[in-house]
Amino acid sequence: MQSIVSYKDRGNFGDSKYRGNCTGYIIKDLIQHFYPTSKPKKFIEIFSGGGTGKDVAKELNITNSLHLDLNNGWDALIGEIPSGSDFIFSHPPYWDIISYESQRNSYSENDLSNKMPYEEFIHKLDIVNEKIYHSLLYGGRHAILIGDVRKQRKYYSIIKDMTWFGDLESHIIKAQYNCVSDNKVYYNNNFIPIKHEHLLVFRKNKIWLFNRTYTNTIEINIMQVTNITWRDLIQATLQYLKNEATIDEIYNILVRSKKAENNNHVREKIRQTLNYNSNFKKVNSKWVLEIK
Repeated sequence: MQSIVSYKDRGNFGDSKYRGNCTGYIIKDLIQHFYPTSKPKKFIEIFSGGGTGKDVAKELNITNSLHLDLNNGWDALIGEIPSGSDFIFSHPPYWDIISYESQRNSYSENDLSNKMPYEEFIHKLDIVNEKIYHSLLYGGRHAILIGDVRKQRKYYSIIKDMTWFGDLESHIIKAQYNCVSDNKVYYNNNFIPIKHEHLLVFRKNKIWLFNRTYTNTIEINIMQVTNITWRDLIQATLQYLKNEATIDEIYNILVRSKKAENNNHVREKIRQTLNYNSNFKKVNSKWVLEIK
């Protein structure tokens, strides 16, 4: 395998009508890459959906496999993984992009594809991923295939926001084909459609200890930081004031900034920055932002 993979033909793996069903070639390639001369002691597929992994196991003559999903009564949030494994492949829902309730014709309160806030989805996905990691044998791997989501012009990177358990061994980009969104016409030519998925491979390199990595996003007011230039602060102030302000108006805002603390010459610094930076132009008695 390489760090970028592409499968235009999904192959005869699983139910092709099952929405969100990934190609079996990616599971097959993973197993043959990590087990070139043998077979996994135990191959487990989480979120087995339309039966893709089961068909891969059959083709590779892997008889010791387990395929778990709400379709066969296994609840990823509360159910135990019933066996240890040295290779687990998971392909969870990409939030609520596809409703698996409609594909099962039954409702489950623990379905990760239910309508829910994004933060709740990430929390539940973390529970499942930690469970998967702990069930691995020492030296075992968890390969998770998951995509990004865009909703109402906001981009959600699930791999960034979810917690990582274990040591990241590989990050593979998979090209995505035959998406329902392919036929959608967008009003804005600047729109970049999502045509890829992420395949992360985590390895269990220790028995008692494990790495837990997560992204912590904090919203910070630029008025409260010192690692910012006066030019940047004045630019923000002018934009806040509808791009027209006197030195006094700019000063009255920035004198309260963290950068102004312990500075007895804030007004002079503002005046100097306005006069010597080409981004600022004086029109009559007021200053405006001008980017050339």
